[in-house]
Amino acid sequence: MLGRSVPVLVVTALVAMVATAAAAAHTTAPTPVSPTTDGAGGRYLLGGPWLLRVDRRDRGAGQHWERRRSTRGWTPVTVPNAWNANDRTASGFIGGPAWYRRDFRLPSRARALQWRVRFDSVNYRATVWLNGRLVGRHAGGFIAFTLPLSGLRRGGVNHLVVRTDNRRLPTDFPPTTYTQTDEPRGGWWNYGGIVREVYLERVDRIDFERVVVRPSVPCPTCAVSARLIAVVRNVSGRRQRVRVRASFGGFPVRMGTVAIGPGGRRTLTRRIPISGPRLWTPATPYLYPVTFTASASTRGALRRAARFEVHTGLRSVGVRADGRLLLNGLPVNLRGVAVHEDLPGKGPAWTDADRLQTIQQIKDSGSTLVRSHYPLSPAFHAMADRAGLLVWSEVPVYRMNTGYLYASTRRAAVDEVRRNILDNENHPSVIVWSIGNELKDSVPPRVRQYIAAAARAAKGLDPTRPVGMAIEGHPLSACRVGYGPLQVLGLNDYFGWYDGEVANREDLSPYLDKMRACHPRKALLVTEFGAEANRSGAPTEKGTYEFQQDLLGYHLGVFASKPWLSGAVWFTLREFLVRPGWDGGNPIPQPPFHQKAVISYDGVAKPAYFDLQAAYRATQQYPSPTP
Repeated sequence: MLGRSVPVLVVTALVAMVATAAAAAHTTAPTPVSPTTDGAGGRYLLGGPWLLRVDRRDRGAGQHWERRRSTRGWTPVTVPNAWNANDRTASGFIGGPAWYRRDFRLPSRARALQWRVRFDSVNYRATVWLNGRLVGRHAGGFIAFTLPLSGLRRGGVNHLVVRTDNRRLPTDFPPTTYTQTDEPRGGWWNYGGIVREVYLERVDRIDFERVVVRPSVPCPTCAVSARLIAVVRNVSGRRQRVRVRASFGGFPVRMGTVAIGPGGRRTLTRRIPISGPRLWTPATPYLYPVTFTASASTRGALRRAARFEVHTGLRSVGVRADGRLLLNGLPVNLRGVAVHEDLPGKGPAWTDADRLQTIQQIKDSGSTLVRSHYPLSPAFHAMADRAGLLVWSEVPVYRMNTGYLYASTRRAAVDEVRRNILDNENHPSVIVWSIGNELKDSVPPRVRQYIAAAARAAKGLDPTRPVGMAIEGHPLSACRVGYGPLQVLGLNDYFGWYDGEVANREDLSPYLDKMRACHPRKALLVTEFGAEANRSGAPTEKGTYEFQQDLLGYHLGVFASKPWLSGAVWFTLREFLVRPGWDGGNPIPQPPFHQKAVISYDGVAKPAYFDLQAAYRATQQYPSPTP
């Protein structure tokens, strides 16, 4: 069982060493990222060969890498990588330290350039060294982070070493707690490692600290405009004259010219009208390329120093006074599925091909909405933009024990919300910022304080999208107070599946009506409904395919009778691993598999999939715009 703190690293040699030439054999050049890919220019993918060592005794440290370089005891891998993807034991779920190494040469030897490394996701704690020197640390499993690189070898081989540790605490997101018999609890399998892509980023005097493209679409036939925001920072040691220009769909926009002192930053904004706008909708996901460039003075002349590109969709999201969720001013009736990043033999270490396959499966199901318990990868968001999928974007403030919601925990949770917005605010697919899932349903003071702080932070960063949260749905929780700062409530509905307060499925309709009466100005969506299924049998027997089909049909029928309901999400599209001992309410479970999905873990559709597909395709989820 993991204690309250992670042990201090012991600075010792990790393994016996071999010649430098052996290590050089694993060195490959970083791969340039296409300049049309969303994000900053000057990025290089650190793919190719990595080395992995899982060291349960944790007897190593990056500081000694230069003196004792070896490949003995290491396994060649590619990153993204989940080191425990095939370990379904309790110790595999609890996790532990694992070490990754990547040798590389810089794409440019120019001494005027600065470099940093970006990790799209490391689960959960990361300690990073470069050439034996500590670079920095980070905690958090599903949010990207960037660290500046110092001590680089401009003309030689650089050695990047990353210690990951996925053992979780009750104050982490999501948390891990233990039963009285030391059995771990958790909402999904605790995969460890560098589970998303890693990049080198080049910085030349000027850095785009934040770029925002914020469209305004009051209605389908209204005038459309967009506000462009660029926050530029001078990372050089000299005062710089900086000119920022943009291109919106090929049309030039002059943002302005400013003088910025060393380490200083300036914000430039412009609002532009869009003539002949092509609106982004699930049926017509048209994207405009928007490019920002910053030029800085060099010997009296302006030379390009930074570039940033996004692909924006012209659309608006809001909540009407009568509690209807709006897209481009029109009420929606969305149908969707939840996803977990979990594939056989890979866990969450997905490639773009895996993401594309999942996007295609979501679209094939007839869904327009996708939800996960954590921020999905930047690449997934970009694919969702192109595919016309809407994303309920949630941070993993998941079923937190209120006793651990200290002021420091709440601040860290609010920071998760901030970082999610800053990472994903330019994706038209994001329709709701969700601040968590199933916190204490009595909404005690600590939960209320978190809701208020998180909603305030979200609205301060992005006033154009509603803020929501997913809550447990049961009769006694229908009219709780404390949700005032939220504009959207997601209702997790397991009426007719679990025992207790939700045992009777006939209570679903009155519960929804009561929620509507108590929260008439909030948009209401069902963010989870489902039933485990892993065998054939009677429709009255829990855990059978037939029971799952019957429950699906009943719930969809109830939802169709609520014209004010803005959507519903089946939990989940595809099976995933949960934790040792999971039963999910199934009398004949197959732990650690979560089997409420309509597609099995190995990709086979269950009978309920086709029922869901037919019902979703027959539902008008987004009205056709009419004059």
